[in-house]
Amino acid sequence: MKSYSVHISILDILIFITLVDQENQMKKYVIAVAIVFMTLGCKQNKQSQETKKELPRIALAGIGIESSTFSPAQTHEDAFHARIGDSIFGRYPFFDKDSDIRKRAEWIPTLLGNALPGGIVTREAYESMVDKTLKILKKNGPYDGLFFDIHGAMSVVGLEDAEGNLIQRIREVIGTEVLVSTSMDLHGNVSKRLAEHSDLITCYRMAPHEDALESKQRALSNLLDRLESGKGKPKYKAWIPVPVLLPGEKTSTRIEPGKRLYAKIPSITNKEGIIDAAIWIGYAWADESRNHAVVMVTGDDREKVTLGAEKLANAFWDARNEFEFVAPVATLEESLKMALSAKEWPFIISDMGDNPTAGGAGDVTWTLNEILKRPEFKTENGPSLIYASIPGPEFVEEALELGVGAKISAMAGAAVDNRFAPPLKLTGTIKSIKEGDRDAEIEVVVQVGSVHIIVTKKRKPYHKENDFTALGLEPREANILVVKIGYLVPELYEMRKGWIMALTPGGVDQDLNRLGYKNIKRPMFPLDKGMLRPDLSARLLLASDKLK
Repeated sequence: MKSYSVHISILDILIFITLVDQENQMKKYVIAVAIVFMTLGCKQNKQSQETKKELPRIALAGIGIESSTFSPAQTHEDAFHARIGDSIFGRYPFFDKDSDIRKRAEWIPTLLGNALPGGIVTREAYESMVDKTLKILKKNGPYDGLFFDIHGAMSVVGLEDAEGNLIQRIREVIGTEVLVSTSMDLHGNVSKRLAEHSDLITCYRMAPHEDALESKQRALSNLLDRLESGKGKPKYKAWIPVPVLLPGEKTSTRIEPGKRLYAKIPSITNKEGIIDAAIWIGYAWADESRNHAVVMVTGDDREKVTLGAEKLANAFWDARNEFEFVAPVATLEESLKMALSAKEWPFIISDMGDNPTAGGAGDVTWTLNEILKRPEFKTENGPSLIYASIPGPEFVEEALELGVGAKISAMAGAAVDNRFAPPLKLTGTIKSIKEGDRDAEIEVVVQVGSVHIIVTKKRKPYHKENDFTALGLEPREANILVVKIGYLVPELYEMRKGWIMALTPGGVDQDLNRLGYKNIKRPMFPLDKGMLRPDLSARLLLASDKLK
């Protein structure tokens, strides 16, 4: 219902009175009516202004990446495709102009950067994005809230606990009274510093992350609810580090015990006095003291917050020996043997060791080299195999000059990570060329024998059927589909007729014992055998405005 303001000046009233040639009683009546209208108009104007002021001012900020410190690759600023200002809203379907969330606050977007998982972030890239974020925050303050949208597994050259550093520097600008709600990937890391500077914090509850947008929306709703109700910061934040470090391929929520563990969360969050509960698996391919599992619960009821966090932490520890790979694993040779003898297609092989969705460099040539050595694939009428993918900027450049249908012989791969195999010469026929991809920029399909290889200008993981069909490839009709990925995302998972995860080398090697950790806290399961039960009691952290 619209409210209408009435604007009547004293001069208007006097003019009106002068024009009315009636008894004094009539004049008194007119004056009284005019005063009522003036009062009503002023009151409505005041209410309108107050309503506008009541909308909380909330900033949006975040830098997200999962970065392996065991890969020689480095990630530069351009990889983050940073959005600044209103373009940030395009990252969130639920931020449509007519949406409830959009209307409930005055939103001040700063910088939001999201990169494909990769190598450690250069210090220059990090400092540049942080500097831009802080400048915008300084310019547009003050704020009632901040939505801090991060992954949680970013490593930066020469810096420990990047996300903790980022939120602490943001706090120096926005102050400690501002309510901060942090949204994360469950493969992120929650240091004590990050937990202390975050008032509300949550993460995904599914792996694969089919609930990513739902989790972000939950973090925003929690923030808005606490601001609108006036409850503000939660009275209690329980933080429990769990000394377990496992790869995502062993902790999928599709299977037990991950499925059972995450199913316990609603029994905690449905209780009065609890705001949120979350379990972080952590990130296994970085070597920092914060790399381990964490449980957090926030709320206003001390006993429920404490007991809830301890229940989840103990359930995690008790299930530690049950975690297994989400699919069968084998050597590459065994995997190819199974694929070649399969009766239904496509048979999918995960080339896990150099998985760019987990932080691998993406250009290790070892697996592709082994495939091309095999006699089964030497001729065009051999078993059809699609390999996705290998970066080769020089190869792509030459393909652009030659064009579709031409013969090509050029080098690809191992420009970044040549520890396991050298650059590979690919000699074959160019089948298609596609330009304009956000990540790959340019994609070329080259046929070598019966193998169709996707060569990219920049690395790119292939998740969807359309990633292939847009290049003229039919993954459902191929005998074998090899993807540089770990556990399959939903679309590939539904497509598979057979699936094996190959234990191949790379920066995200699934054999954690081969990585050579130096900085993680020990003892750590499963690296250290015979561990005693750790202290899994809840650590109640200080509120952000109580930190010294």
